[in-house]
Amino acid sequence: MARDRGAQPAGRRHDRGGGLSVEGPEADLSLLAQAAEDAGRIAMGFWRRDPRSWDKGGDAGPVTEADLAVNDALQARLMAARPGYGWLSEESEADPARQDARRCFIIDPIDGTRAFIDGQEGFSHSLAVAQGDRIIAAVVHLPVPGLTYAAHADGPATLNGQPIRPSDAGIAGARVLTYRAVADPGHWRGAVPPFRREFRSSLAWRLCLAAEGRFDAALSLRAAWEWDIAAGSLIAERAGARVTDRRGQAMRFNSDRAQVDGLIVAGPRLHGALLDALV
Repeated sequence: MARDRGAQPAGRRHDRGGGLSVEGPEADLSLLAQAAEDAGRIAMGFWRRDPRSWDKGGDAGPVTEADLAVNDALQARLMAARPGYGWLSEESEADPARQDARRCFIIDPIDGTRAFIDGQEGFSHSLAVAQGDRIIAAVVHLPVPGLTYAAHADGPATLNGQPIRPSDAGIAGARVLTYRAVADPGHWRGAVPPFRREFRSSLAWRLCLAAEGRFDAALSLRAAWEWDIAAGSLIAERAGARVTDRRGQAMRFNSDRAQVDGLIVAGPRLHGALLDALV
């Protein structure tokens, strides 16, 4: 079945078949924002209350009863509102039929589960809608500090309703959100660039922090799960950052593997410098 790869403008639109109406990106964004607020209220009922947690195995990391409660609530609300959409979530069994749907939710119920377990504030809810292989609506919500990043395909990226922009930093002294192993000289053509490495547990939040210019870039050379980066990728793109995989290629979503080959998210000048310096 051929997949539609274009994003529609805001407002209600009709499918090519003429009968099925489809909400535009702005309406999907409104739905995601409301659902993210609900997710935050559920998560806060477990935060710092010693929620049950266990390891998922296979290097998949930990999960808590809060992750599952948020996932169930989001799936019930979002799929009731958009019954024709597909569903891809870190905490749901994969359903290949999602790729045949006109649009697909891509959800991380709690991104930064380790931070959540430790009682830290830096966990988020990452909610996105893909049309074909592109993201058209996105919300990243951090309930503890009260931060909501949002964007749709036809509008600006915002933080709590105010437009955001990435920094215009160069590579020297740039503050880059990434993990320790990125400093391995084997990843770089010459010397490791003189940027300053920092870290946040939630990958979705890292992309948003680069989008708003609080940090200069988000960088990962590892394969990234789509649910971790789908929402943040659109927010960063609509803010004005350049958003690609580690090879400089456009990100594509709702794929068979549900993974993207790493990421470089930064203002255009720094993005180009990082891409040129990587092996």
